[in-house]
Amino acid sequence: MAREDAVRCLRCLLYALNLLFWLMSACVLGVAAWIRDSLNTVLTLTAHTRLEEAAVLTYSPAVHPVVIAVCCFLIIVAMVGYCGTLRCNLLLLSWYFGSLLVIFCVELASAVWTYEEPSVQRSDMISLKSRMPNYGLQRYQWLTHTWNSFQTEFKCCGVIYFTDWLEMTEMEWPPDSCCSNQYPGCARHAHYHDLSDLHQEGCGPKIYSFIRGTKQLQVLRFLGVSIGVAQILAMALTLTLLWALYYGRKAPELDSPAAPTPPDEPAPIAAAQGASGCGRSVKICTTVAAAAKPKEHQFEMERLHAAA
Repeated sequence: MAREDAVRCLRCLLYALNLLFWLMSACVLGVAAWIRDSLNTVLTLTAHTRLEEAAVLTYSPAVHPVVIAVCCFLIIVAMVGYCGTLRCNLLLLSWYFGSLLVIFCVELASAVWTYEEPSVQRSDMISLKSRMPNYGLQRYQWLTHTWNSFQTEFKCCGVIYFTDWLEMTEMEWPPDSCCSNQYPGCARHAHYHDLSDLHQEGCGPKIYSFIRGTKQLQVLRFLGVSIGVAQILAMALTLTLLWALYYGRKAPELDSPAAPTPPDEPAPIAAAQGASGCGRSVKICTTVAAAAKPKEHQFEMERLHAAA
């Protein structure tokens, strides 16, 4: 009974861990996809600068293809583990344990390989100004779109201040993406009437803060550590469940030895044999008695004849 209760408890814990694997893997994929858009924008603006290298070092562990593939594979492994736990199948549970061990080793190796502290300073933000003169040119439409998207999303303008656009380009006013309330010609109207309608903070500090780490990146790191701890716990529980199921199947064979011969069994057999012997003896005695009667009768007849 105690063994059955322990197996039931282990199965419930593995059900919960597999459900947790599904949720955390889905969260990792969602947050990684959310960060990837912003990261692509930052990498476009910081191309060929030290900021680009720092951004890659910071976010490669979070959006690395290996990490994404591992999360997708973990969802499949969790389904196999759920089925193995439900059916108490030793083969599926063994495959589940081996897959978790391989995934954990890959995650650990990827984290060690890609981890490196980025070296970036605020003075490196000045290099972003080299990307501003190509804004608005026909063959740099992709760069124009990137600047507009970043300034709109992060609510910033220029590198240090919105005057960077007037300094580095031939523009007379900043792009419309610098406006807090965007509409065609809003930047021109703000430039001549009310500068407060423009974003007052530059995009350089925003990029610097992004490279140093965002809340989304912290969430990904927390999820990565949580998945690793959950995998270690799931492997320990799986080993325990495998041992309990294997021992549970071997125990009945050990607890049921060959049935001994009942000590009273020969008695009935002997009794039966005795009865059978007695029966045969009675028959023999009867036959002997029957055979002896004619001889006795003949002897009596001879005695009477001699007396006469």
